Amino acid sequence: MSSSRTGRPPVRRAARRPAVPRPPRENPLRTAVTRARRAWDRPLTAYYVVLGGSLLITVLGLVMVYSASQITALQMSLPGSYFFRKQLLAAAIGAVLLLAASRMPVKLHRALAYPILAGAVFLMALVQVPGIGVAVNGNQNWLALGGTFQLQPSEFGKLALVLWGADLLARKQDKRLLTQWKHMLVPLVPAAFMLLGLIMLGGDMGTAIILTAILFGLLWLAGAPTRLFAGVLAVAALLGAILIRTSENRMARLACLGATEPQTGPVDCWQAVHGIYALASGGIFGSGLGASLEKWGELPEAHTDFIFAVTGEELGLAGTLSVLALFAALGYAGIRVAGRTEDPFVRFAAGGVTTWITAQAVINIGAVLGLLPIAGVPLPLFSYGGSALLPTMFAIGLLIAFAREDPAARMALAMRQPRFGKKRIRGSQRPRRWNTMRRRAPGARSSGER
Repeated sequence: MSSSRTGRPPVRRAARRPAVPRPPRENPLRTAVTRARRAWDRPLTAYYVVLGGSLLITVLGLVMVYSASQITALQMSLPGSYFFRKQLLAAAIGAVLLLAASRMPVKLHRALAYPILAGAVFLMALVQVPGIGVAVNGNQNWLALGGTFQLQPSEFGKLALVLWGADLLARKQDKRLLTQWKHMLVPLVPAAFMLLGLIMLGGDMGTAIILTAILFGLLWLAGAPTRLFAGVLAVAALLGAILIRTSENRMARLACLGATEPQTGPVDCWQAVHGIYALASGGIFGSGLGASLEKWGELPEAHTDFIFAVTGEELGLAGTLSVLALFAALGYAGIRVAGRTEDPFVRFAAGGVTTWITAQAVINIGAVLGLLPIAGVPLPLFSYGGSALLPTMFAIGLLIAFAREDPAARMALAMRQPRFGKKRIRGSQRPRRWNTMRRRAPGARSSGER
């Protein structure tokens, strides 16, 4: 070994380390999308979205009912909070129904299908009995319950068709009968037409459209072939065209599409045009809660069918987009519940409820925006009306129950239970251990027949 001039051994210099390349910067947008997908894939996402979204829509609806109905109540010589108190009572009863439906087992839901259908048919037939049925705005679809309370049985017909149709199709699928078109249509389509006939006897075209949408949703989920589906759709469209053509009121509503002046033609489009005026005057953030001008006698049915217009005027574009986002999230969560289950009844019922709420929201909002004819249907969970709110909240309870029935969701909920009473195992206290299950079970237990 060579030495230095001083006789000391040479100092060895450390070898230079190769430069470590810096990791590439992640795209913030892509990272956010990835995190959102992971969050949405969690077992309890649909459960929380259905529960939280429906509660937010209901609470916001109560606020807007109070704001939109004050002037109408005062014009009728009633207290300003009259309609709000009735809606609050209906919401409290609906919350009990939602909680009960969310805790019921699937077998009990199936057992209730026929009693609910029989009760709905009986009440809908009772509406047509002279002296018992009550006509409201030209439609004979109400029953007087005493005092100021009335009931619209056709709203419960939607729930009856969902439960009974889901139970019927599930039993036929278990027996592998849905491959035959006669078993797919009979008796589902005749029973639906019976309900439609009872509704149309009272002149309620809007509810009939929602019921038809539920029927199509069930047939689509059952795997109806295209030509069979198109045939039923053609028959329904033909009947609808005949019913519209033979009614001056329905023809007038159709003529108001795209109207910009209240009286520019042979028909009066006052309601449709003032709904557009309310939305246009709201701007981005609205005129303020309670500051609507259209509800001062200019906009008919401001707290029922056209409450979305008052929302746009007082809360602006931000408020209306928030309502649309809540309904979109609720519909998407319902689709997820229907798509991740192995139980045919849960799939049909969840799909039917999602079709019902989504179609009704689209028809109501489309009418307010002037894109669809005014059908006279309320905005689900939002508009004033206890008869519409009660079955809708029960249907939301169904979605919550179905979301809880997912095996991964059951396991996640069990893990989040408070551990106040720990089970003793061989004399020692140890917390119960659970195995996480992120994926859907390959063979979920069927709810069984009644």
